[in-house]
Amino acid sequence: MDQKHASSPLAGAVHDLATEVVLALRSGDHLATVCGAAGIDEENRTGIAAVRVIGADLLLPSVLYGRHPHPGDVAVLDRAVREFPPKPDAPAATAWSHWHMISTLQRMAPPAPGATAPGTYAEPDAAWLEEAPWQAFTHQLSVLAPLAVPAAPSAVQRAAANRAVDLSRGFVRAVRRRDWLQAAGAGRWLAAVGGEPATLGLERGLDFVEQMGGHDPRVTLHVRAARLMAEARTR
Repeated sequence: MDQKHASSPLAGAVHDLATEVVLALRSGDHLATVCGAAGIDEENRTGIAAVRVIGADLLLPSVLYGRHPHPGDVAVLDRAVREFPPKPDAPAATAWSHWHMISTLQRMAPPAPGATAPGTYAEPDAAWLEEAPWQAFTHQLSVLAPLAVPAAPSAVQRAAANRAVDLSRGFVRAVRRRDWLQAAGAGRWLAAVGGEPATLGLERGLDFVEQMGGHDPRVTLHVRAARLMAEARTR
């Protein structure tokens, strides 16, 4: 592994997980296990913490291709939900990420009869997004980029759809600031909800973001997700 990605075991595990998600998105192979390829199982606590960072994007290949996720990945995501619940004073983004992990599990891999579900978790408040300045709005939406998937309505998704112009401004600002991860997250949201100005040139913008920030697999993950969703919208 490149040394800059190995500054800590957790950072290395996140890098490896994101890389495997990207490979699965490119191949469309829903039978491959993301966690297994990254050497992560239910007993690997660092790996479980990395899954908590990646969030529901662990199952993104199955979500976007409409296929059943690998049981091993489902088990590890379920373990991450149980092991790392948000604290009462957790940031809103953490609460939303946790909610999305649970809702993705319920939608993509409902528990078998007699099995214990991870429990319910009420949709967090999103009113704060409505009044956030466009710069802060873009930042928060980029952190919540895993929620930018089809067939997963939420208050965050509605806020993104209502403020597509602000997201577009944020995308341009992130590119100018060379914040490739934020740009990729904002671009993913725009691909998911639409409504961006035609003058934005989102497709070419995403190509540039991937070219400049592709050393970070999380950037590539968001860009690849954006392309798949944009392709699905034009069919």
